[in-house]
Amino acid sequence: MECVVEKEDLLRCLYLVQGVVEKRSSLPILAHVLVECGKDTLSLGATDLEIGIRQQCKAAVRKPGSTTSDARKLYEIIRELPPERIAVRSTGSGWVEVSSGRSRFRLASLDPKEFPAIVQPVVPSHGQEGKQMTPPACLPDGQVSFRGETLREMIEKTIFATSPDETRLNLSGVLIEALPACNAQTGQPQSKLRMVASDGHRLALIEREAAIANPATWPKAILPRKGLVEARKMLERTEGEVTLSIQGSIACLRRDDAELAMRLVEGEFPDYQQVIPRETVHTITFARDDLFGALRRLLVLTTERARGVKFHIEKERMEISVNTPDLGEGVEEIPVFTHAGPITIGFNGRYLTEVLNVMDEGQHVTLLLTDPVSPGLLRAEEDAGFSYVIMPMRIF
Repeated sequence: MECVVEKEDLLRCLYLVQGVVEKRSSLPILAHVLVECGKDTLSLGATDLEIGIRQQCKAAVRKPGSTTSDARKLYEIIRELPPERIAVRSTGSGWVEVSSGRSRFRLASLDPKEFPAIVQPVVPSHGQEGKQMTPPACLPDGQVSFRGETLREMIEKTIFATSPDETRLNLSGVLIEALPACNAQTGQPQSKLRMVASDGHRLALIEREAAIANPATWPKAILPRKGLVEARKMLERTEGEVTLSIQGSIACLRRDDAELAMRLVEGEFPDYQQVIPRETVHTITFARDDLFGALRRLLVLTTERARGVKFHIEKERMEISVNTPDLGEGVEEIPVFTHAGPITIGFNGRYLTEVLNVMDEGQHVTLLLTDPVSPGLLRAEEDAGFSYVIMPMRIF
């Protein structure tokens, strides 16, 4: 194989596949990227046997074919090359050559026939003739179409709440499910996609409108955290529509020039509806930026093991305090608008800063409380589709 490609295009493709490449596997081929040349495209693929990605870019193909190369070394070399066109050529004797201007490199290659399937064969959403994506009305069951920035937002507002505990597989990913709904203004049926994540101490839930042919048959599934990290990266500069499909045990995300496949997490997600407060007593509204700034300052006086922060709300103010014997103590006060009487409650400060971090600046946030031992519910006034549940802590 032999082709010539722009450095910026090749570097972008290599950047996207880096996170999927398996760096500690006993199979050397998993540390490689699969390089394929078609009619007028260069395709790069990587897999760790659970997640697979394929990214394409335009190229001047002199000789179609395929080869492999160490993904990390190839990326580091391309990154340091001058901004000129780059030639990639397979010698057919276990080497791949990379050249640009006066620079020449030769990297070891493995037989591309040994490269494992990227989770499952993925069919591109666009043909070479530039056919448009399947219209929403014609979407098959198990497939949803929406704007790339919408999916990226949904991932960002849930993935931080997943469990890092690998023994709790059903909480190590994000639940995705479809909801039939009705437009309140027009009365016409519409569909929504909901994503939920929890680590047992907090829960993040977001729902957005999406084009789903038949919400009732959409398969409820748990998407793996690593796969969603790569999906978020893939959607960084994406404009326009993307499609997400679930078939069997595989979820596939497609855009114009990239495809990501991930194996679903096995197990059943807990009944999260039971932990969402339905009736609350206290309603406290405040500026997101006020609380975020106060918590960031106070958490300086906490430790990794002790992130407890005490909240005392009365009248039109919220007093936030920390007391760590080995470090010191601190108090912040912010204005609030509240209903009902005073209340004192403790929360993990890091859990609060993480959710405030994914909320837009300048928003007003409402904290709904029942009593000092019941979960709290946070909602942004400007975003009715996002909710965050946090369990209280006992602060002495």
